[in-house]
Amino acid sequence: MNTVIPPYLQPGDTIGIVCPSGYMPKENADACIATLQQWGYRVKAGNTLGNQYHYFSGTDQQRLQDLQTMLNDTGIQAILCGRGGYGLSRIIDQLDWTSFMQHPKWIIGFSDITVLHAQLTQLGVASLHSPMVSAFNNGGSNNLYIQSLKNALQGQPMQYACAPYSANRLGTATGKLVGGNLAILAHLVGSPSALETQNTLLFIEDVGEYLYNIDRMLLQLKRSGALAQLAGLIVGGFSEMKDTTIPFGQSIEAIIAAQVAEYHYPVCFHFPVSHEEANMALKVGVTHQLDVRKEGVALQQV
Repeated sequence: MNTVIPPYLQPGDTIGIVCPSGYMPKENADACIATLQQWGYRVKAGNTLGNQYHYFSGTDQQRLQDLQTMLNDTGIQAILCGRGGYGLSRIIDQLDWTSFMQHPKWIIGFSDITVLHAQLTQLGVASLHSPMVSAFNNGGSNNLYIQSLKNALQGQPMQYACAPYSANRLGTATGKLVGGNLAILAHLVGSPSALETQNTLLFIEDVGEYLYNIDRMLLQLKRSGALAQLAGLIVGGFSEMKDTTIPFGQSIEAIIAAQVAEYHYPVCFHFPVSHEEANMALKVGVTHQLDVRKEGVALQQV
């Protein structure tokens, strides 16, 4: 399936901000809104921004309605998710994609927003795995990673690089770039939104997990067949990892390397995609070339 690329943004276009998962205070979006306006875009805030229902930004119905409204609104050219957390799995099956498929637009975010990226991969529409609203509080346009989002929205060809690492597996591969948060990808296995990974470049990242649970989630993907026929594997940041009282006995790099040792595709570690500041905007569903060499790693849109 050829991926549909939504129209890139022009000055005067509108970006909607919606919180389809966890709660985020409205004031946390002030810097983001100001920066987007400086870039020349209009901003339309959804009803879920600043709204709270326990952990969530609204009831399931409120979050569903707000996101559906944004998807259907032809006056909005991109949807920037305020934050991740948890909640999209509760509403994903109730979304109606009919209007969106007639007028596709960029959907932007990471973490729990991986649910949407996986669904859009199924639909054959590109999306942006990138920093979300709160990241704009760390320097706005002066932030390299926020700038990468601006570049992606404007349609610039994306190029990335990272330093060599001893556990990298060298090689060159080309494929559609897919992936996101490891916990969400494992969670989606067996669901209608499960990621199809054959001949793709899969990227993964996570935060705050126990080492043994990373091993278990990779096993879930492996047993489902999701790791067997990749074109390449891109390992991002695994931050704030935790260990049990009796240590698991492997580093995060060793855990991942062991689970893909039987395969032969290139693998790179410490790519700048994560829950930390180092989180480059990635065009999900778009074909890229991965070069893993002794001198370093390059990923570029082709």
